[in-house]
Amino acid sequence: MAEHYDHLETRGRALRDSEEFAVLHGIIAHAMKAPGWAKHLAGIDIRHVTSRETLAKLPVMRKSDIAALQKEYPPFGGLNVTPPGKAKRLLMSPGPIFEPEGHGEDWWGAARACFAAGMRKGDIVHNSFAYHLTPGGFILESGAHKLGCAVIPGGVGNTEQQLDAIAHYKPSAYIGTPDFLKILLDTAQKTGKDVSSIKRGLVSGAALPGSLREELRARGVSVLQCYATAELGVIAYESEAMDGMIVNEHVMVEIVRPGTGDPVAPGEVGEVVVTSFNPDYPMIRLATGDLSALHDRVSRCGRTNHCIKGWMGRADQTAKIKGMFVHPKQVAELGSRHPELKRLRLIVGRAAEQDTMTLMAEAVSIDGALAAAVATTLQAVTKLRGEVKLVAPGTLPNDGKVIADERPIG
Repeated sequence: MAEHYDHLETRGRALRDSEEFAVLHGIIAHAMKAPGWAKHLAGIDIRHVTSRETLAKLPVMRKSDIAALQKEYPPFGGLNVTPPGKAKRLLMSPGPIFEPEGHGEDWWGAARACFAAGMRKGDIVHNSFAYHLTPGGFILESGAHKLGCAVIPGGVGNTEQQLDAIAHYKPSAYIGTPDFLKILLDTAQKTGKDVSSIKRGLVSGAALPGSLREELRARGVSVLQCYATAELGVIAYESEAMDGMIVNEHVMVEIVRPGTGDPVAPGEVGEVVVTSFNPDYPMIRLATGDLSALHDRVSRCGRTNHCIKGWMGRADQTAKIKGMFVHPKQVAELGSRHPELKRLRLIVGRAAEQDTMTLMAEAVSIDGALAAAVATTLQAVTKLRGEVKLVAPGTLPNDGKVIADERPIG
């Protein structure tokens, strides 16, 4: 069995960066044909975008803003280059967020993830992602089709019917959420339906704790996971080495400090920002709202692209304190005004029936004058008073949280 989908997966990183930035110039110029991107990137000289450092100077487009843009400029917020009438499918995700699917094979870039999960030409694959309006079913189906697999479009629900289809067609692979795979296996055990043909799976859309992965393996199904969004397709995927999620070859991934567009060091948890090379619906530094971290090593499977640690929570940690919203970007503003501070964490609490906030700030020098100055800036930026506690570098957890709401629920 071939180990890699193609030669792109094993390029040296310097060669990959060189080739991707050569393509990126054209993609940005192409994106600016769309009015939304022309406005967002106004004044940008794409000739200067030649490295990850210069890419990081471009403004981020926040996924949380896309719904508002789509209301103002329907149907896709002015971010689509290809007109809606020339798309293959017009889709809708919860929110609602509207997305196009273009023509062409493997438009979502899912084939590499399917290949890494062991799917090959001639395999039968059972797909339990939704096909009704939402893109999930089509994203992974397109990857399986690219590999030459036949797909059972199971969709969601109708467990008994899906089991009948599995027992009859005997697929060797499953695509869907890990939770529903367990439901299928549990129900098959209760009803006596034969699902033993399924030996491997590619899962997404829900957490895959180690205990569930091990249970599925013990029941005969080896599963790997991928990370995908409707705007970007498959961003990253696991291989059999299971030492991180490998960034896909049609996107570039950065990890930035939440509330900013500033990249963090490898290993530091931050927000996932993705640039895609999709000519129909390009995304330039789309801030996904998800937290992850970059590994500083190459996967043992031989694929050389960057690896991320998988989904580690949400970056949008906005909190309403004393009737006012406080955003991660305001915490980032504190850091920019006081560069002597390192990691920051705003803790929201409750005392004497009042909201409280305490800024925990790592600093080399723990002195009262600095704490007082930071407290003044905190009030100026948030319009709220809060306590400041300076702590030694390395004290705060590396989990990407800049606002921790610890108020009791209920």
